[in-house]
Amino acid sequence: MKFTINRDAFLKPLQVVSGAVERRHTIPILSNVLIQVKSDHIRLTGTDLEVELVSLCAIEGGEEGQLTVPAKKLVDIVRSLPDHAMVEVSASGEKATIRSGRSKFTLATLPAEDFPNIDDWESDIQLVTSQGVLRDLMDRTHFSMANQDVRYYLNGMLFETDSNTLRTVATDGHRLAMSSVEIPQPNLAGRQVIVPRKGIMELMRLLDGADAEVKVAIGANHIRVETNGMSFTSKLVDGRFPDYRRVLPQGGDKVVIADRDVLKQACARAAILSNEKYRGVRVTLSDGEMCLTANNPEQETAEEVVEVEYQGAPLEIGFNVSYLIDVLNTIHGDKVKMTLSSSDASGLIEDSEDDASLYVVMPMRL
Repeated sequence: MKFTINRDAFLKPLQVVSGAVERRHTIPILSNVLIQVKSDHIRLTGTDLEVELVSLCAIEGGEEGQLTVPAKKLVDIVRSLPDHAMVEVSASGEKATIRSGRSKFTLATLPAEDFPNIDDWESDIQLVTSQGVLRDLMDRTHFSMANQDVRYYLNGMLFETDSNTLRTVATDGHRLAMSSVEIPQPNLAGRQVIVPRKGIMELMRLLDGADAEVKVAIGANHIRVETNGMSFTSKLVDGRFPDYRRVLPQGGDKVVIADRDVLKQACARAAILSNEKYRGVRVTLSDGEMCLTANNPEQETAEEVVEVEYQGAPLEIGFNVSYLIDVLNTIHGDKVKMTLSSSDASGLIEDSEDDASLYVVMPMRL
């Protein structure tokens, strides 16, 4: 097995697939990247048994073969080489040799036959969109995913297809984020799947081209995303996502319109003196005005008054200020709309000009 490739052409796909590799794994071969050489391209694969990343690179005249080498060491070696350097990789016995200029490195290998592959599977649903659209959907909702919650089905993101709509939903039980986009495929079957948190974070790292086409295939237990000579496959979370429609507040009669940037800065300042553990902030509404107050066990207080568009009965409600800031960071418009009903009911927050995304935040007792 032998091939030669430009360092710059090799580095990016290598970094892509190494994202799936667990550095400290009980199965040694999962710390390695699989390299398969054909006459005109090489195929790189990294996996942790949950997520699999595959990338293809063009080469000229390679000697066919396959091997696995430690992913982190190979990435570090290739990254450290000069720009535009040519890299020659060859294998003999249980060693792989990397040469470039007057540099030479020898790495231990493990048999390629022992490298685990995600089983073949059939997709039920296929859709095509752009990297920018898919990335934006995840950007708008990922912050609400749970992290290591015992309710394992919350440690991921719901992908839902429904006629010509693709929707993402994430919740950790205290807040919920939902975003939808129309996909020009009118006969898209209705389906709900949960993509695990690690898969979402890897996908967001990989999708960096706004207009590049991306193909999404969803099967019974897997999701696959293909774009630009790269293939991402993730197992799905085997569980039932909560019925998010039941969580969406109904009948809120107190509508507040505020400048997003002004409100975000006020929340950030109030957060400085909020309780570090509970992060509570009291929101008091009156005609044309919102007052944010926070205090902590040291009896320190912060008070912020923000001019808002609001005509209605006074209301006092508590929120986790970090949750408010997360939503205000995600909304892109200049104005934000908050719909409230009472001090013990969840608040609905959205961009006042765009209803494609909705955010629900549960109240706190302060």
